[in-house]
Amino acid sequence: MSMARVSSGLAYPERFYAAASYAGFDGSPNSAAKGLTSKFSNDSALLLYALYQQATVGPCNIPKPSSWSPVEQSKWKSWQGLGNMAATEAMRLFVKILEEEDPGWYSRASNFVAEAVVDVPMNHNSKVEPVMENGTLSPDTKTISTENGSLMETEDKDVVSEGLGSVAVYDQWIAPPISGQRPKARYEHGAAIVQDKMYIYGGNHNGRYLNDLHVLDLRSWTWSKVEAKAGAESPNPVTLTPCAGHSLISWENKLLSIAGHTKDPSETIQVKVFDLQTCSWSTLKTYGKPPVSRGGQSVTLVGSSLVIFGGQDAKRSLLNDLHILDLETMTWDEVDAVGVPPSPRSDHAAAVHAERYLLIFGGGSHATCFNDLHVLDLQTMEWSRPTQQGEIPTARAGHAGVTVGENWFIVGGGDNKSGMCSTTLAFGYKLVFSLILESNFCNLRGMLSESI
Repeated sequence: MSMARVSSGLAYPERFYAAASYAGFDGSPNSAAKGLTSKFSNDSALLLYALYQQATVGPCNIPKPSSWSPVEQSKWKSWQGLGNMAATEAMRLFVKILEEEDPGWYSRASNFVAEAVVDVPMNHNSKVEPVMENGTLSPDTKTISTENGSLMETEDKDVVSEGLGSVAVYDQWIAPPISGQRPKARYEHGAAIVQDKMYIYGGNHNGRYLNDLHVLDLRSWTWSKVEAKAGAESPNPVTLTPCAGHSLISWENKLLSIAGHTKDPSETIQVKVFDLQTCSWSTLKTYGKPPVSRGGQSVTLVGSSLVIFGGQDAKRSLLNDLHILDLETMTWDEVDAVGVPPSPRSDHAAAVHAERYLLIFGGGSHATCFNDLHVLDLQTMEWSRPTQQGEIPTARAGHAGVTVGENWFIVGGGDNKSGMCSTTLAFGYKLVFSLILESNFCNLRGMLSESI
C-alpha cells in the first residue's frame, strides 16, 4: 500500500490566525488598512476588521471617533455593531467571510503556514496529482480514485481522521481492519467517543432490546466487551434494563445514557451513568420535573447542559417538547420557546453550533419522514426555519449526524418509501449560520457600502 503526504488542516484558533495573517493583520491597529482595501470590497474589509478586533480584543468599548474621520467612524461602527459576540464566533465568521471572498486563500497561505502532515494509506487504484492554480503548482493534493473503471475526482479537503489506526482522505470511505470480539448486529443503540475510544451501549437486535456495553479502540481498531459492574457500591445503584432508542453522551469521565424504549417503561426519563474509572453503573439523581419517558429523542450536550428534543413516548405518541438538564445542579427545566417548533417527530438528528444554535434535521412520524431544517437560538429561545440551499437531502429518519469543523455531515437513514439512504450529505454552517446572523449584520452591511 502506498502512502501519501496530506495536509491535516489547521484547527481553531490557529486557522483564524493564519487567515488574519493572510488578510494582512499583524496585530497592530492599522496593520491591515491598506491590505484589506486592496484585496476586498469596502464592506467586506470593514467587516473583517470588526471581526478581527472582536476576536482579539473583545467587544468595542472605545469612544466614538470624531466626525472629521469618516474611515475611523466606519471602523468603529462596524466593531460596535458586533455587540457581545463571542471571540470564537468572531474567529469562525472571519474565516468564513474570507473563504467567500477568496476561496483559494488557504492553498496560498499554506506556503507560509506550518501545519501537521500525516501519512495517508492510499488505494492502489488511486493516484495523486498536483493542483494547478493560476498557472502555478499548489501544495495541496487532489486524489483521483478509480471506481468501476471510471475516474472520480475528489474535492480538496482536510483529513477526516487524524492520529487513528488508519487515516483516510476526505470523500473516501475506508473499511479499517477490525479485530477483537465484535458486538452483535443492532440498531437504535447509543454511541459516544471518549478520547480515542468509541463506546456503544444497548440497542435493538431483531426486536430484542440489549444492555451490553462494548468499546472500539480507534488506534488499534480492536473491539472488546466492557464487563460492567451493577454499581453495588454506588449510592444510586441501577439495574441494567435492556433499552433502545436512547442517547449516549460523554461527560467528564463518564457516559450518560438518557431515556430510551424499554419493555417496562418508567413514567419519566431515567439517566444512567457509567463511570469509566470504576466500570460501574448508577442512576443519576435529578431534581425538578423530568420529561415523560421516551425513545428516539435527540440529546445534545451544550456546555454543562443537556438539551432534549422530541421523540416518541411509551404510548407511541410523537413529541416536540424541549427540556434542559443542568448537569451542574442536576435540575430539569421545561422550555417554552417562541417561534414555530419542528412538528412532533422521532429519530431525527441534532447538532449545536458555536455553543448557541441547536440544529434539528429530518426525523419521522408514523406516516411520513421529514427533510426540514430547524434552528433554535439557545440564548433567545426562539425557533426559526432557515431556507436550505444546494441539493436538499431526501426525507429520512434514523440517520446519523456528526460535526466536523464548520460542516454537519448527515449519513444514512431511511424513509417509508425507498428504504435506507446510502448517501453522505454535508451542511456547511455558512449556509445556516449566515441566515441566522443576517439580521445582526444587515444594517452593518448597508452602512459599510457607503464607507471608506
